This record gives sequence, C-alpha cells and structure tokens, in this order.
Amino acid sequence: MNTVKSADGTPIVFDRLGDGPPVVLVTGALCDRSATRALAEELARTFTVINYDRRGRGDSDDTAPYAVQREIEDLAALITEAGGTAAVYGHSSGAALALHAAAHGLPITRLVLHEPPFSLQEDQEERDRTQAQLATITALLAQDRRAEAVTAFLALTGLPPELIEHMSHDPATQANAHTLPHDPFEVLSQTSRAGRTPIEQASGVAIPTLVLCGSTSAEWMVEAGRQIADAMPHGQYQVLQGQGHVVPAEILAPVLTDYLGHDAQR
Repeated sequence: MNTVKSADGTPIVFDRLGDGPPVVLVTGALCDRSATRALAEELARTFTVINYDRRGRGDSDDTAPYAVQREIEDLAALITEAGGTAAVYGHSSGAALALHAAAHGLPITRLVLHEPPFSLQEDQEERDRTQAQLATITALLAQDRRAEAVTAFLALTGLPPELIEHMSHDPATQANAHTLPHDPFEVLSQTSRAGRTPIEQASGVAIPTLVLCGSTSAEWMVEAGRQIADAMPHGQYQVLQGQGHVVPAEILAPVLTDYLGHDAQR
C-alpha cells in the first residue's frame, strides 16, 4: 500500500503492481480499489498498474468540501507518482472522471472510457427526476440509512431487483455509500463540464481513446458510448460481445492490453 498527497494535502492510497508502461485505474460509483484488484493483477503482467482508492473511499482520506476538480488533482498526483505520464482506464462514472481529467489537460498517453453513463437526451423531466433522486439519497444518508440510499441509487439503473438487494446489503458497498452525492451526481453534472454537453467535452479531447460498451448493456448506454467515440478526434469504439456493464477481468484485460500496449510495442 502506497500513499501520495493530492494538491489540497489529502492522502490518496494506491497499490502499485507490475512493471512496464504505467496505467491508472479509476473506479465507478460505490467502488474502492478492491473492485479493480483482479483487473490490476491481470494488467500487471504487462504494465505498472496504479490501482487507487478515490478520495473518501477505502483507505484514502477526504477533505471537505467536495469538488470534481479535487478528484482531477488526485489523478494528476497519481500520474506524477507514476512517472509524469500514464494511460488511464475509467469505468462507469469513473470514465466520466477520466474524461474530465483528459479535458483538463492531464498528461494522459491513452484513455479508455468503459461505459460512461452519460444521458445524451437529457430534458427537464429527466433533470427533475435526477434532482429528486439526489434529494432522496442525501436525506437517507443524513439518517445513516445506507442500504436504502444504495437501493435508491440503483433502482434507476435497470439492474435486476435481486442484484440490487444483494448490493445494498453488501458491507463494502455500504462503506462507500456516503460518496453517492458526489459520484455519480456531481461527476456527471453539466455544471462539472462548465455547461457543456458530454459530446462537446469529448470533442475537445485529442488523446487516443477507446470507448468500450457491452452488447448486453442498456441501449442508451451503448448509444452514448458510440456517440462519445464518434465525437473524439482520435476515438475508437468497441463492443464487447456477450458482456454487460461489469466485465470479468480475464475478458477485459486482454482488450486493454492490446490497446494500451500499442505505443509500448512500437
């Protein structure tokens, strides 16, 4: 276990695995670095993998008030620790954070966005629904009703009810429930993109980028991934056949190794 201090002094904890070109893994909502441990171990056969706890999760500390910019600074500190440049893989809302980091000019060599959950057809009704969901989750967390807060978040994701029931009572998931108002809500917000749409933000990122989606994932998420890739000057799009939102490490790692290892093999 290693620690690096972010720009605001917050200690960010990470594991360093393997040897080779550096890759930083960014988890999504409700996850800490244990969620990407198996993937990190697979990738460590080829890369130096930085697998970290986002602020407020796992062993990393937090400093109030929350801001997406602080998480971008966390990534910047980790990339510096990795040697000054690194590839970045982000999953789900972690992909949205990785896109923020790229748009802010962090020295990212290659980028992988794995099912960023952007809603590209957002209207006022959807914005109202999102705000109502956030208010419900915030109120539940204020009462330390973590399982109910997790359920309130997952209820609109389309996951099977039995999986939602399992996740909401999982101690590891509950341990990160307090971060829900920040991720996904602030990370995915239009405010965090300075009023830009996801497409507008993506179009300004010239880093070589692979956008991944699963063939069995929700249609809106698959289409969002396609449009994000199309908007990027050097974007590629790949569908993982037979896979959903969460892909086993042994299936995902070869895809990432092939793409992220391209520069190292030249």
